[in-house]
Amino acid sequence: MPYSPTLFVHIAGGSVGLLSGTAAIIFRKGSRRHALAGRIFVVAMLTMAILAVYLAVLKKQPNNIGGGIFTFYLIATAWLTARRRDRETSWFDWILLLLPLALGISSWTNGLSIVRDRAEAPDGVPVGMIFFMGSVMLLAAAGDLRMLLGGGIAGAERIARHLWRMCFGLFIAAGSFFLGPSNRPLRLLSAAGFGSHLSPAIFSTGVYLVLTLLPLVLLVYWLIRVRFTNFYQRTTIKVRTAAPDAS
Repeated sequence: MPYSPTLFVHIAGGSVGLLSGTAAIIFRKGSRRHALAGRIFVVAMLTMAILAVYLAVLKKQPNNIGGGIFTFYLIATAWLTARRRDRETSWFDWILLLLPLALGISSWTNGLSIVRDRAEAPDGVPVGMIFFMGSVMLLAAAGDLRMLLGGGIAGAERIARHLWRMCFGLFIAAGSFFLGPSNRPLRLLSAAGFGSHLSPAIFSTGVYLVLTLLPLVLLVYWLIRVRFTNFYQRTTIKVRTAAPDAS
């Protein structure tokens, strides 16, 4: 099956994002391998998101436009959170805040309109998913506002913000890849000549659903571990111990 260069780069970015995001979750937090996998994940996901918006505009798919913008926002703000020091913010955060706020309001307005008119959801997206994504967008906006009005965040709270945004971005990418139209993994592997050599069981909806929801499970696990255990303190001590003596 032929792919346009733009679509090929979009798919490649998403695939690399899935692999590098999984690696970043597996590698020890604060290690060099974790940092490297995280950088690759950020570049791949931002590339995928930008091209997703471009392709959705060409195909007139408003839900995919919003999904691409929100994915870009999540990964960009997660990266900024990790790069900054405790309590550090900038005027740019106020601009970024407008993205999830506008997207969340738009999603809820669209969902309510579909329910009121008893119409079919565009692009085949279930109305429940529209409300779910809209709620997450508004929660992200509320988190931004709380951070800015509170003069920034620090410690475990800053790490938690970084983790949930990275993991939810990975969830969006996984859902788009595994639960996309016409069994996308099978189509891609078949186009590469591998599909016929693999068991049909690995291309089932059940397997895809597990792989899609796994980032959310890991999100909950890491949030609990960072916010309600001494994981952050132990990791900070290890990083400081491993750092070379400046003297």
